[in-house]
Amino acid sequence: MSNEEVRIQLTIAKQQGTLIEVHNLPHDDYFNIGFVVGLDTTFCLLISIDWDGKINDLVAIRLDTIRYTASGTDYLTTVSEKTKVAHEHHYFDLWHIQSFLDEHPDFPNGPILEKALADSYQHQLPVVIGTDKYQGHDDFTGMIHELNQITLNLHYLNEHDLSSMWTYDIPLKQITYVRMRGTQMHTTKQIMDDVFHQY
Repeated sequence: MSNEEVRIQLTIAKQQGTLIEVHNLPHDDYFNIGFVVGLDTTFCLLISIDWDGKINDLVAIRLDTIRYTASGTDYLTTVSEKTKVAHEHHYFDLWHIQSFLDEHPDFPNGPILEKALADSYQHQLPVVIGTDKYQGHDDFTGMIHELNQITLNLHYLNEHDLSSMWTYDIPLKQITYVRMRGTQMHTTKQIMDDVFHQY
């Protein structure tokens, strides 16, 4: 799909409030499913839905990394049915993502990347950051230690080596996606608290 076709499909999904598949990684084993809640010139913001039909997190995805989108698929229909069960049994929004967006109505209006990073930095919330260098083969989960308009310094953890925290300087222009305020944020916070005593 062209960049313009991607933007059109995301805009339609946002206007109609429908689930959409967003394929932004080179391999198709993993892709995002969600509701588009924000769109600016560079990023889109999704409420990400997991396979169990519940909200996983908020994810900001760089538009020019999106290879294609899909709507109306059997996979989306299945996930949509699962969201009904999640709503009915009160586990759809365990992390109160919708409440956060209701309380911060300007958050999705952009600039999405800057607001996402500033929110996580100011409130000391862990994030997951993907970069164009690794193209989805690796991402970085941790706390933003320093942030400016050009770069950020991330103190991150390696789940396979908890001997120490690691640091990485990431130019903002290399960021392809940011996951925030969801499952990985909470689990990372717990690890950082128990293992590294960061909180």
